[in-house]
Amino acid sequence: MSDKLFIVTRADLPPGARAAQLAHAALAFAFEHPEIAGAWHRGSNNIVLLEATDERALIELWKRAWDAGIPYSAFTEPDFGDAMTAVAIGPSGHRLVSSLPLALREPKKAA
Repeated sequence: MSDKLFIVTRADLPPGARAAQLAHAALAFAFEHPEIAGAWHRGSNNIVLLEATDERALIELWKRAWDAGIPYSAFTEPDFGDAMTAVAIGPSGHRLVSSLPLALREPKKAA
């Protein structure tokens, strides 16, 4: 099992909004799953920030976590019409996020 906490936001949001949504989801997870968050914090404190393409992809990820019984916290942003903007997924969800890119990366420049 992974010892990382995974926070996923939407790549279609502006960079500043993505950063804020990642923080919102992390805090939501800490409040909604204090035992898991506490064990993670004491044990490794490793966090991975990732991106899904858009809200539809984020909702699909959330549904897969729900169906698999993996601890998660979904965050919806009032400033974006209560759209889902980020999901935090507990350490046991590493397989769900293994194909997602890191968040807030600079695009690769053409050679």
